[in-house]
Amino acid sequence: MSSMLGMVAKQLKSHPALIPLFIFIGGGATMSALYLGRLALRNPDVSWDRKNNPEPWNNLEPTQQYKLFKVNMDYSKLKKNGPDF
Repeated sequence: MSSMLGMVAKQLKSHPALIPLFIFIGGGATMSALYLGRLALRNPDVSWDRKNNPEPWNNLEPTQQYKLFKVNMDYSKLKKNGPDF
């Protein structure tokens, strides 16, 4: 592993134009891994505890925001359309 990192460092010293490529590829991989973790841990469609909470999407309030971005949406004025389970 260290010999491979040494080879990459040697190539980056001889071709410094590759440094932004490594920065952006590494940043993109990091951001995609963080978003995947957010989806796995914070999304109400994912159930990690099947015994105590098998359907977590039924516990959501109509005013609760769980999306990453809200675009011109006021969640405090929403009303629940479905029945209580």
